[in-house]
Amino acid sequence: MKLRSKGQLTVPVEIREHLGLHEGDEVEFVVRGNAVQLVRAKSNRSHGRRTAARLRGRGTSGMSTDKIMELLRGED
Repeated sequence: MKLRSKGQLTVPVEIREHLGLHEGDEVEFVVRGNAVQLVRAKSNRSHGRRTAARLRGRGTSGMSTDKIMELLRGED
């Protein structure tokens, strides 16, 4: 990994997948001597809330709210 001018690092996809990290997840760096360990930050949010936050704004059904409500309610 290469440290960018703004102090940013890109975590390789293999590591993100192994740790189950997604956009918006928080991580911590733990310094142990000359080594740094990347760990998932403890969060007050449940897994479900983190998933919902990550998906918020991504859904596109192409249907109006009224049409969706009709389908959910079984209205014809």
